[in-house]
Amino acid sequence: MLNNDIMIRLRYGLDIKDTDMVEIFKLGGVNVAKDDVRMMLQRIDEDEYGEEIVPEGYIRVNNAMMEQFLNGLVTFKRGKRPGETGTPPLIGEPVNNQLLKKVKIALSLTSEDMLELFDLAGVRVSKGELGAILRKEGHKNYRECGDKFARNFLKGLTLKHRE
Repeated sequence: MLNNDIMIRLRYGLDIKDTDMVEIFKLGGVNVAKDDVRMMLQRIDEDEYGEEIVPEGYIRVNNAMMEQFLNGLVTFKRGKRPGETGTPPLIGEPVNNQLLKKVKIALSLTSEDMLELFDLAGVRVSKGELGAILRKEGHKNYRECGDKFARNFLKGLTLKHRE
């Protein structure tokens, strides 16, 4: 799943306005304009041969930019940590794992809340599976989060916050 698709789904699920998106990026250490955000949030279509049709001016969000956006989302929703200056360093973990971790922190979700979101999306996830995805990369029980897992999380988030 493209990082742009994650941003589109997250923005819709949490009902984040364009001006708030600019602020979230700024809190994460990236200066973007409102027009840049709009260009990031455009969808890529495919033609009849499966070739991508990329809109003119489209901005593809790379992993570092996505991580900075997620860091900004945490700061936007929860505020800065006491004594924290600047922006958090990039850790380079897979984007889907970071998505689950950072949204959990930003929205103050418990593991039970996250399991409920998966349940809303029609997916059964055990506490052990969720714990493996939320672990630090390198831990013996760490598991990389797949695109389908991340999509279902965002679907549950949308269903919960858009009721």
